[in-house]
Amino acid sequence: MYSPTYGRISYDRMIDIIKEFIEKSPQSTYNISVGTDSQNFGYTKTVIVVAIHRIGSGGIFFYDIKNVKKITNISQKLFYETSTSLDIATKLSETLQKEGIDFGINIHVDAGKKGQTSKLIPEIVGWIKACGFGCETKPNSYAASSIADKYTK
Repeated sequence: MYSPTYGRISYDRMIDIIKEFIEKSPQSTYNISVGTDSQNFGYTKTVIVVAIHRIGSGGIFFYDIKNVKKITNISQKLFYETSTSLDIATKLSETLQKEGIDFGINIHVDAGKKGQTSKLIPEIVGWIKACGFGCETKPNSYAASSIADKYTK
C-alpha cells in the first residue's frame, strides 16, 4: 500500500495507522470506504483505495496499484473493480473487527445514473449489500470516482 503521508507501507502498518488515527479522536464518527477505479493503457491500471474519513475533521487514505491484462469491456471492468473492492473490504473488515474497530465499511463504485454503467448499478449494489457492505455510487463514491481516479491517470 501507499500513503501520501507515510509513503510505501505494509498492510499491517496501514492497520496500525488506522488504529492510531481513530485513537486520536475516539469520540468522533468515522466512515471507512473502499473504492476501485481503473484506466486502460496497453494494460488496465487498477487503483484500490482505503479511505478513513473523520466526519467534520478530515481523513486519511491509502492506495495500491495493480496492472492487469487489458479489460476492454466496460461491464467486465466494473465487475472487476467491484470484485477487487470486495476482496480488500472483506480482509479489512475481518482485521478491524479483531482490533475492536467496527464502523462498517462502504464500497464506493465508480458508476452513476448517467453513462454506460448505469444499467449495472442495481446488480452491483445488490451484490455488495449481499456481501454485508454499504454501497455508494456517483456522486457520493469519492474513494473510487475521486481518489482512485486521480491515481489511475
